[in-house]
Amino acid sequence: MTADNSRSRHDRIRRHPTPGVRNSLAHWTSAKHPLRVALNYLFVWFARISPSLRLRRWCLRRLGVTVEPGVSWGLEATPDVFWPELITMEKHAIVGYDATLLCHEFLQDEYRTGEIVVGERAMIGAGAIVLPGVEIGADASVAANSLVTRDVEPGTTVAGVPARKMGGGSESQSESQSESQSRIRDRNQTECTADQKRTEWGEAGVAGGDNGNGNGSGDAEENEESSNA
Repeated sequence: MTADNSRSRHDRIRRHPTPGVRNSLAHWTSAKHPLRVALNYLFVWFARISPSLRLRRWCLRRLGVTVEPGVSWGLEATPDVFWPELITMEKHAIVGYDATLLCHEFLQDEYRTGEIVVGERAMIGAGAIVLPGVEIGADASVAANSLVTRDVEPGTTVAGVPARKMGGGSESQSESQSESQSRIRDRNQTECTADQKRTEWGEAGVAGGDNGNGNGSGDAEENEESSNA
């Protein structure tokens, strides 16, 4: 699997309008049969707490998740309970502790569904959340507690909320260079201001000294003239 840079996750999402004034979550029973959701929930629960990786993979497959050989599903990790069949886990992918893969979004006037693909040997860190329509490339890594809102290119690492590329990418380098240039400008401006103040204080001191000497000299001359008189 390779992330398709020409399309965003929003291009891959299916939109389902909901009628009436109520929000889309109020119509969830029309979107998915309640018995199917209840059954899904049971398998999700077993997949979350089972100590056996083999049993977790079995539960995920019963949910409809595409699970290729060697996949590791962490404790407390949660697949989408409504549309788990939209998840694909390729060979030797890892989903970390308490991570969540969401294939749906309930909004006000519509709900959205989208596939999630986790590429071969990709890793999703603990507590991370992956949104519908996202594709994570082979050998990519998602840092713990990240929110993945866009595709992750193969072999890259992303982190943050929202998750962004790490590790010397062109975007990161540009941001770093801009920050460095900004700090240099600020430092130069501060130094110039300090030099200017020191110059002003020096000139003021010299001017004050001249006035003092002038007054003193004048007083001495007046005193000398008075004594001669």
